[in-house]
Parts: sequence; structure tokens; C-alpha cells
Amino acid sequence: MRKLILLLVLVAVMPSISNAQGEIPKYKSIFTLSFIRYIGWPEETKQGDFVIGVVKNKEVAEWLRNLSKGKKFGFQNVVIKEFRSPEDVTDCQVLYVSSAVNLPKYAQTLVEKVGGKNTLIISERNGATKYGSMINFVIKDNKLKFEIQKRNAAQFGLQISSKLGGMASAITL
Repeated sequence: MRKLILLLVLVAVMPSISNAQGEIPKYKSIFTLSFIRYIGWPEETKQGDFVIGVVKNKEVAEWLRNLSKGKKFGFQNVVIKEFRSPEDVTDCQVLYVSSAVNLPKYAQTLVEKVGGKNTLIISERNGATKYGSMINFVIKDNKLKFEIQKRNAAQFGLQISSKLGGMASAITL
């Protein structure tokens, strides 16, 4: 319950982009770590470490490392892996794809690299949900927001909680 309240507070006080340009990677990282608690994960993802992969975004990867240091998701250690390109991606429960990646071009490669299932794909590129992303950060009304594509998540065996859906700026079923 405390985590839901924290996420709601973050959404409510989200700074405008013009006032907090340097803080955007921090907020994306905080949200990414919060999102994992609102996903229905299949049993096979609850083994070993809980891996969050980040493609081409050093700032987000560093914030994720700092924020998750010593933390667990359930009984799993949270591990952050950085990937320099879509071709370098390996198995992970969450894959954060930066806007530096041409998602239309590499969407199929990314899906193949994560095994085509049980991976939450988070992106930060307009239109990314058309290419397999399940949660996509967007800028609307000069504020950082996120949109959800539930169909993409379901295809990967993941369920997005209605609590998380209630905070999104756009939900596509």
C-alpha cells in the first residue's frame, strides 16, 4: 500500500519538463522500479536474480543501480545490466529501451533477444507501443507521463495491474 501511495504522489508532483530536464532519468528510474510491483509475473520469472536491462541509456542505468542497490524484488536480488546495442541484449525480466534505439528497426531483434516472453519492455519513444513496448514514457503537456499497452504485455505472459493502469496517461487494451 505504501508503494502505491508513493507512486501516486510521484505522478501528482511530477515536475514540468522545462523545470527538471536533468531530473528526467531519475524519475524514469523511480517509475521503472515502481512498475515491477504492479505486474503479474509468471512463476518462471521468479527464479534467480531479477534482471533489469537498459539499452543505450547510461543515466537511467546508473540511477537504477543507485536506487536498487541492496534491494530485492520478493526474494530476488535486483541486478541492472547495461547493453550498448539491441544486439547485445540478453535475458532479463525488464528491458528499458532508450529513445536512442530505432525501435521500429530493432523491435523484432529485441523480442528475439529476450526470448519472446515474460519480459516487460519499457520505452521512451513516441509510438513505441506499436512496436511491442508495454509501458512507454511520453511528454504530454510539458510533463513526463507514461502510456500502457496491455495487449503487448499479455502476449508476453504479463498482466498489468489496474492500479498501474489508473495512473497512466493512456491505456490501450
